Amino acid sequence: MADTEVKQEIAHVEGGDGRDSDQEASYEFTPAEEKRIKRRIDRRLVTTCGVMYCISLIDRTNLSSAAIAGMNEDLALVGDRYSILVLLFFITYTLLQPPATIMLRRVGPRPFLAGICFSWGVVMLGHGFVNVWWAMAPLRVLLGAFEAGFFPSCLYLISTWFSRYELHRRYSFFYLIGVLASGFSGVLAYGLMQMDGLSNYRGWRWIFIIEGIITMIIACAGYFTIVDFPDRSVEKSWRFLSERECQWVIRKIAADRGDADIDKFDFRKWAASGLDPKVWGFALIFCFVTTTSYAVAYFLPIILRGMGFSVAASQLLVAPPYVMACIMMMIVSWFGDKYKTKAPILITCSTLTIVGLVLMGFTTSIGSRYFGVFMVAAAANTNLPTIMAYQANNIRGQWKRAFCSATLVGFGGIGGIAGSLVFRTQDSPLYRPGIYATITCNSLVIIIVALLSVHFRRCNKKADQGLMIIEGLEGFRYTI
Repeated sequence: MADTEVKQEIAHVEGGDGRDSDQEASYEFTPAEEKRIKRRIDRRLVTTCGVMYCISLIDRTNLSSAAIAGMNEDLALVGDRYSILVLLFFITYTLLQPPATIMLRRVGPRPFLAGICFSWGVVMLGHGFVNVWWAMAPLRVLLGAFEAGFFPSCLYLISTWFSRYELHRRYSFFYLIGVLASGFSGVLAYGLMQMDGLSNYRGWRWIFIIEGIITMIIACAGYFTIVDFPDRSVEKSWRFLSERECQWVIRKIAADRGDADIDKFDFRKWAASGLDPKVWGFALIFCFVTTTSYAVAYFLPIILRGMGFSVAASQLLVAPPYVMACIMMMIVSWFGDKYKTKAPILITCSTLTIVGLVLMGFTTSIGSRYFGVFMVAAAANTNLPTIMAYQANNIRGQWKRAFCSATLVGFGGIGGIAGSLVFRTQDSPLYRPGIYATITCNSLVIIIVALLSVHFRRCNKKADQGLMIIEGLEGFRYTI
């Protein structure tokens, strides 16, 4: 599509004439047909990525379930050894994020995503056979290395198939599958613990063995269901969509943000995306949000145990807060896409997270502390797909999108490192230092979002007056 045509269509989309990108791209399909196309993309792309991501979340966070199922005693995880094992995962997970989205383009989504998923399944299986704590250290490093490419690659791939105001719901559904499965991972772990003694293996070993096998099976299935980029789908004439339907998707993306066509990879152009300050603002927000979400994911069974619940109750009570998170996530994503807003959601959820943290750390009633867990799990996890969509709504260009997906999730890895350290065993049962740290993180989210909102509003005003062109495309406006 010519650049002038793209500019004209973007101007229609953002210029206030009442039309959106779907309408601009609707040359040959009825609204009902367009919905059917989107549903097929949702089923094949979003659902597949979501199922694979859910097993990723379970595999990286099942350490806490194994810890209270006997692993700490068998491997002598005294002092800071447990936190070290949690931390080691995030070192490679963070460092290997940047090249992931480049590899995705070069290798292709099907072999790349299915291949790394199968690989970390093998590593997870190996967790069940270690006999000394330090032998698990290299396995955690390998697990982080293989999982590093998955999340940013999924964000990037999904963003190439949907227009800006379709992404929040898709990211939420993608992440919701993972969160829901993660919430019920305690139930799964409790069930696997009942295999204690089978073949002379302790219950915690069966958690790793069975979940590793499940991961490898899902990876094999995913190889046959993952879809390629829309421009490659046209070239390969996949049965997933016809060439005519793929062309409609490409035109829709071009009408929305003018970056449907992929440029030849240029390292300088890719790296130059890092000169945009807002890219690092998005990354910092994601870092601070993930600090809270990972801290809860890794330590919630242990925290509940410290509240006085039994081992079984601590495993089972993990699930309800995550069910609440899923409900809140879908409601908020619908609101965010319909009203084309993200910043107020981020600020509201961060505020709710702070309130929940205060209840967890500064009240004595078990009921109020558990209610605080509900608030923290729901609000913090709702903010994750919101910041993904916030970033995706405010950038343009395929390689910039690839760079930003990697930096976003890379900083999420840094948040994971922080989250693995904030709740320390010696701070039980109130974990005050961890509470202070996560309250600070959410306060910083509010500040950064407020600063970005002021900047975006000023830029939009200048663009309306014809004084600047945002993101190199006339008619483009920032989402606030």
